[in-house]
Amino acid sequence: MTRAHDDSTTEPYDFRAQRLFVEEPLAEAALVRLDRDRAHYVSDVIRLEVGGHLHLFNGRDGEWRAVREAGGRREVLLRCEAQLRRQSPPPDLDYVFAPLKHARLDYMVQKAVEMGAGRLVPVMTRRTQATRVNTERMRANVIEAAEQCGILTPPQVVEPVALPRWLAALEPDRRLVFCDEAAPQADPLAPLRAAVVGPLAVLIGPEGGFAEEERRLLAAHPGAIVLSLGPRILRADTAAVAALALVEAARQSAG
Repeated sequence: MTRAHDDSTTEPYDFRAQRLFVEEPLAEAALVRLDRDRAHYVSDVIRLEVGGHLHLFNGRDGEWRAVREAGGRREVLLRCEAQLRRQSPPPDLDYVFAPLKHARLDYMVQKAVEMGAGRLVPVMTRRTQATRVNTERMRANVIEAAEQCGILTPPQVVEPVALPRWLAALEPDRRLVFCDEAAPQADPLAPLRAAVVGPLAVLIGPEGGFAEEERRLLAAHPGAIVLSLGPRILRADTAAVAALALVEAARQSAG
């Protein structure tokens, strides 16, 4: 797996190191005592011995190399030794989506994190299949993906909101990229290049697509970019990867 690595570094980065998200403050010589679940992960899953190293991050203080100082299976104490990467701002990219069920939602969340989303926003549409959204499970998937992919700031997970309410509250300076299976096929990068320099929201609809009234509401939003993802109808989780990859490509080409 290729890990994201676009943040400031203070020394060569070890891509093979295990990473662990923690809530505690991180600083030179700071001590972090892990709770039961994380202690089990360190002791029994990755089997880190006393004197072994791993990387810690909390989304605020950058990434730190830490050494295991003490503990058995139930007690793990880590000490921060050196900062490896300084904290950088999270991507100003909202990934907005109609929730899916179970494993497919897990996959979508993980891929959105890998593809650079800064905030995950579930919206309820007329044809949304999942009527209940487990945001705690989503947050757990966000943390796991961030640990695996070298991301410093795990994306925020927002509580589900009705599509019209979300659209009405959208910040005036945040451009809306509305991925619509009914949009005319054209070069998708051309309209994106001018839009990706500022705050952005990428919206993917439910299985079965948006209702006509939703499509009209979205297309009429000021500054909305209506985008086709190609000639085939994509599953919603596949569309997530395709749309976010296009945004990343447009940002790279825009410099």
